[in-house]
Amino acid sequence: MDTSLNLFRDTLSSARREVGRVIIGQDAVVDLALVAIATNHHALIEGVPGVAKTLLVRTLAAVLGCDFGRIQFTPDLMPADITGTHVFNLQRNEFTLVRGPIFTSFLLADEINRAPAKTQSALLQAMQERQVSIDRETLSLPPNFTVFATQNPVESEGTYPLPEAQRDRFLLRIQMPVPERDAELDLARRTLGPDAPETVLNSGSLQPVVTAERLAALREELRTVTLRPELLAYAVDLVRATRTHDSVLVGAGPRATQGLLLAARAFAALQDRDFVTPDDVKFLAPSVLEHRLVLRPEFELEGAGTRDVVNRVLESVPVPR
Repeated sequence: MDTSLNLFRDTLSSARREVGRVIIGQDAVVDLALVAIATNHHALIEGVPGVAKTLLVRTLAAVLGCDFGRIQFTPDLMPADITGTHVFNLQRNEFTLVRGPIFTSFLLADEINRAPAKTQSALLQAMQERQVSIDRETLSLPPNFTVFATQNPVESEGTYPLPEAQRDRFLLRIQMPVPERDAELDLARRTLGPDAPETVLNSGSLQPVVTAERLAALREELRTVTLRPELLAYAVDLVRATRTHDSVLVGAGPRATQGLLLAARAFAALQDRDFVTPDDVKFLAPSVLEHRLVLRPEFELEGAGTRDVVNRVLESVPVPR
């Protein structure tokens, strides 16, 4: 394995261990979040209240040496509250730019579906181009800029569903479940002692495993992870199969193919390999594809879900040997 890739792999492994000191019983979720960061893409995190969605992002920022910002999305939030605006300075008799909370490395867009479409769209340019336009002035965002947007999947009152174009900007949809009993019991024990998750994070005892500048440089090493031509074709066939499935109105687009391939390389490195396997692609397919599919109304009425569609697609497309 290439020495630089080894260093990148070791960095991800160290980050996983440090995050595990705070986030308990969510190993798969941590891996998917690290995949999003490693590929310099964004993630949509869904889970009921209290499963540590916010704590996860704060911990990742601390461990990876990146700035953290948070926006609580509400129905009265305006685009300028996110991006910033020019404010007139009476002393200088001129307008001064006041930057919004979007100017950070790891941005937590908390309960993103609480804000109307006009406000949600303020993130689109930032997520795609990593820059923001304010009053005809275009400003660049940090190289590690990553949006982690959270949603409550069971509460729909007073929410605005994300439009397809915005959902497509998220590389992954990470479903954060309630931890298993043993993990929740461990969490309960820690809560009563000095190693409670919030205490560990707030005490500053977490060790950053990399600097923000070094993280951006190491990310380039993922290009050395081998992805065989037959696996490339397999990923393309999986995405294309979503467009012809009987229950799908709108299937995944080419951006999903790109995302699946990039995520597979990052996941392979996280698993201590310099090559991608079919199992990597199959494991990531639900997280990459589900949120990009729009089902036909008649199938939704029957209780069908996008996870069911992705599972059927995985069963129907031949796996390369």
